[in-house]
Amino acid sequence: MSATMTKADVKTFFHEDTFSLTHIISDGPGTEAVIIDSVLDYDPVTGKVTTTAADDVLAFVKANDLRVKYILDTHIHADHLTAAKYLKSKLGAPYGIGKHAPEVQAEWAPRYNATLDEVQSAADIDLFLGEGDTLELNGRKIGVLETPGHTPACITYTYEDMAFVGDTFFMPDYGTARCDFPGGDAEQLYASLQKILALGDATRLFMCHDYMPEGRELKWIVTAAEQKASNIHISKSANAQEFKSFREARDKDLATPRLLWASLQVNIRAGDLPPAESNGKRYIKLPLTGGWE
Repeated sequence: MSATMTKADVKTFFHEDTFSLTHIISDGPGTEAVIIDSVLDYDPVTGKVTTTAADDVLAFVKANDLRVKYILDTHIHADHLTAAKYLKSKLGAPYGIGKHAPEVQAEWAPRYNATLDEVQSAADIDLFLGEGDTLELNGRKIGVLETPGHTPACITYTYEDMAFVGDTFFMPDYGTARCDFPGGDAEQLYASLQKILALGDATRLFMCHDYMPEGRELKWIVTAAEQKASNIHISKSANAQEFKSFREARDKDLATPRLLWASLQVNIRAGDLPPAESNGKRYIKLPLTGGWE
């Protein structure tokens, strides 16, 4: 994809607790819009779920008279809770995610002693998106690239000179996605990184997270050329096999994401909370991995 004169406006919201970035694409006030990678607020100590971050998004939509046409996720996140279901209830817009999301749902539903039918019914996904699919926004096309590796269902959205890459890339000083979750694959990730870079040097890549290493200021946009030149993980690898060896060795030392169990329990349901149990309460489950008989 070659760079074009940008017409679109992108408003980005940073969720400090999870280092997450939510993007709203539009052509400015009074136009159609799409929301990518929304966030619910969740306190793992109290179990409290709130909609502060999502309400900030809704306030911006209202203040700018935006007509939200789609609510999208780049993948089923393992580090924050998606607000897709909440936003869908408020805006009525369809929800879309990668077409391989059912594979992730099938992998994780049994880990919470949930049935796949219940999870998929709760998720109520409207659009299963795959390679080459397009969506229309303000008379122009949002493209879809399948970019697996971090998860089997990861996709990248393209629009004009922009690509919204999810967790596939981070800013160059933080590197690339981990591949040690079920269904992750470092060789697939390498191919996905190359596919994104092939969009063209001037393509602007929009991150889903920024962890601000060494206390630098928040950043979330970088060109493909800058990723090629300075991404700390790509620079360590001359080919797919070298990247696989590097990535798998690094992943062995990474800690489990703080909100993994809560995030996946909610996100396989597209942001719907787990169903109430017999006492009328909902629970986030944390499977035990040790103990005694």
